[in-house]
Amino acid sequence: MQERKRTDISTVATPARSHEGAPRLVPALTIVSHPVPQRAGERLLLEELASGQSVAVSRVGPDFLLPGGLQGVPLDDPFLSRKPLVFEPVPSGGVRLRGEKGGTRVLVEDTPLAGVREFSSEELAAGIPLVLADRVVLLLHLALTTQPPTAEEYGMVGYSAGASRVREDISHVADLKVPVLVRGETGTGKELVAQAIHQFSPRRAGPFVSINLGALPKELAAAELFGARKGAYTGAAQEREGFFRAAHGGTLFLDEVGEAPPEVQALLLRVLETGEIFPVGGHTPVSVDVRLITATDANLEERIRKQSFKAPLLHRLAGYEIRVPPLRERREDIGMLFFHFARQELIELGQAHRLEAVEPRAEPWLPASLAVRLVRCPWPGNIRQLRNVTRQIVIGSRRLATLQLSPQLERELEETTARAPMGAPVQGEHGEPPASPEPAVPRRKPSEVSDQELVAALRATSWDLKNAAERLGITRSSLYMLIERSPSLRTAAELSVDEITRCFQECGGDLDAMVQCLQVSKRGLQRRMKDLGLDVS
Repeated sequence: MQERKRTDISTVATPARSHEGAPRLVPALTIVSHPVPQRAGERLLLEELASGQSVAVSRVGPDFLLPGGLQGVPLDDPFLSRKPLVFEPVPSGGVRLRGEKGGTRVLVEDTPLAGVREFSSEELAAGIPLVLADRVVLLLHLALTTQPPTAEEYGMVGYSAGASRVREDISHVADLKVPVLVRGETGTGKELVAQAIHQFSPRRAGPFVSINLGALPKELAAAELFGARKGAYTGAAQEREGFFRAAHGGTLFLDEVGEAPPEVQALLLRVLETGEIFPVGGHTPVSVDVRLITATDANLEERIRKQSFKAPLLHRLAGYEIRVPPLRERREDIGMLFFHFARQELIELGQAHRLEAVEPRAEPWLPASLAVRLVRCPWPGNIRQLRNVTRQIVIGSRRLATLQLSPQLERELEETTARAPMGAPVQGEHGEPPASPEPAVPRRKPSEVSDQELVAALRATSWDLKNAAERLGITRSSLYMLIERSPSLRTAAELSVDEITRCFQECGGDLDAMVQCLQVSKRGLQRRMKDLGLDVS
């Protein structure tokens, strides 16, 4: 089958202030697997559902395309029917799927579609695998209408809202020297984020030094980081440079920063405040020019409450905070990630030709049943685990026409899925709940809150001022003052009538979507809309 040529557009932009391209969550269909493997990740936004219209999907249309692309193609598999599947809006915010008699056979996960099936908004948020004719797997989910960057920008693969937010955060902070704290579960790619920040910063020509604090012996951690004079401790037969000096002029990435011993925490706080280090056994400070990026999968706020982590250090480390979403929150990327990792393995095996042009009636290289297993798995090990599983599947199937699971790997995936079904939270590597995106922190002075922190907190809490104030550790009155003084923000009172009216029309009166579009307080916007006589949905 000959594919039409597609062109991608790369965009990395901050959220628009105007009504144009107002971001909205709408139902979408994303290809998880297809007889043509390269089509994984192509998407169809079901925007018409928001205006009460239905969308018919069949073999011949409409077109699926990579987000940001200019030209798409229909599903175009000869085993799919021309009789369409019809997606209809449900007043409660869900979606109704209607199949025609004699049309394409559809499985909803493992259950055949018999006539009509409704999906709630909660099911849409988790993602619903749809298997068409045992050949094509689509994920019905919610997606933002904003145009994302290219799929592998900053080394990240995928078009999900979570991946796009991380790319946006990187673009905001890469050119600054402000310390960055990267939060996320084990295996989500926190070091990849740190490398991207370094590569797109003015320090890209300098060294990038990556250290796992959890792997350093506690009694030697200070010497490893800050260096040591000869004879400073037993076994110090020569002077040790230390990782901070090794990273001079570049970036130092400290993973598992929550595992830092108390004495190291105190020294980290000092170097962040003064730019100076004291080597172990030394009495003269040494100036270092280092951009510090740290990462953790631990709940640092809980450790502060248990007095095992210093609150002032957290405030210094989190000059800007980036949350890397777990894989279960970006299921629409799983097919694309699997194809990405599989291609790397096939290149190593000298079998890259297996992903080239495919005979239209051939059996899919990635069977639909296996693709559904991948989507349903909660992936407690996240990207790292998916990559390892992909490697095992590809190598184990290297002499087979299609991919297969080994019995052992099949049992492991089944047990993992049974323990944590779709949408269930997964514990962190240290047995703690994942770090909360809205943590409670000790009280701070408004002067200690940077403009970057302020903007990040407001975005993370969807402009809920009460939650944002709690997140920053300040009073709500202090938050109002910081918003008024911020060069990056404005208030609802500053919005023009025309801007509010146009945004209201674009978002269909959805107040939450308008808050995200206009980047102002929900309560303040609600008052302005009431004054203008606009009904809020």
